[in-house]
Amino acid sequence: MSQLQLVPEDDGTLERLQETERRARRGAEIVAEHLHTLRFRQRELRSKVHEAEAALARSEARREQLEAIIRTASSTRNTLDIELAELRVRDESALEALRRDVDATEEQALEARRPELDEDVDPQERLDSLRADLRRMGPINPLAAHEYEALAAEVEGLENQLRDLNESKTELKKVIKALDAKMVDLFESAFADIAGYYEENFALVFPGGKGRLRLAASDDALTAGVIVEAQPAGKKVGRLSLLSGGERSLAALAFLFAVFRARPSPFYVLDEVEAALDDANLHRFLRLVNMLREASQLVIITHQQQTMEAADVLYGVTLEPGGSSKVISKRMSSVTV
Repeated sequence: MSQLQLVPEDDGTLERLQETERRARRGAEIVAEHLHTLRFRQRELRSKVHEAEAALARSEARREQLEAIIRTASSTRNTLDIELAELRVRDESALEALRRDVDATEEQALEARRPELDEDVDPQERLDSLRADLRRMGPINPLAAHEYEALAAEVEGLENQLRDLNESKTELKKVIKALDAKMVDLFESAFADIAGYYEENFALVFPGGKGRLRLAASDDALTAGVIVEAQPAGKKVGRLSLLSGGERSLAALAFLFAVFRARPSPFYVLDEVEAALDDANLHRFLRLVNMLREASQLVIITHQQQTMEAADVLYGVTLEPGGSSKVISKRMSSVTV
């Protein structure tokens, strides 16, 4: 390796250069000392950093330990708060039970004399035994005696009412039985009268025919059905369904007027009862009317001329030209034929 050599121009320059070199070396020595000092300081700082990191790690571990302790303490505190709330509720329940069951305050209960127990008896076992006895006895109602007396009085009143009702029921059964017997007698009497009048009326509207009423077979006359037999002259039928329309109408009218005659009323209203009858059967219907007209009044609503001619008084509605409708009446005895 080649070296570059500088040759000073004169002695002054060489001295300056030498002085500069000495200063440079002195500065290098100072820098080396500072560098040594800084490196020593660096080693000290690194040692302190390691110590600080170790302390920090210990602090972090301690902090985590303390946080765990805090969490445990917080959980314990919450548990204790819950237990405290439960104890307060139990305390209030106990005080309420004291007031309700024995009518005593907390101070009175604490001042009460403790029961004496044998030395060989465990108080807790005795308490558990007494609680078991209370559970077997069930809830105790201090008002049970009063409630029993009230319920006993109510039961006695109800039993008296029940006896009265049973007696009334027995009497009502007797009355119903007597009424049933009376109704049977009245029904049989009325049925016999109606049956007799029906035969007369049927012979009147069907000359030579035969009509009869009878009860269907039954143990109870009040619930038995009524069979209407109708047999006009010259026909071998006995049921109404086999007759013609006019014949059925006449047979029904014969039965109806039989009821009228058996249990007469002073007033009857008949509405178009002969509408299905021809002239011959209408004449027979008027025979039935004539049988009742002497004892009762009949109002017949009709459009049949023969029925109008047989009436004593006619009532009708007329409408004159240019006028309004009005009701007029005419007594037939004053009409000159």
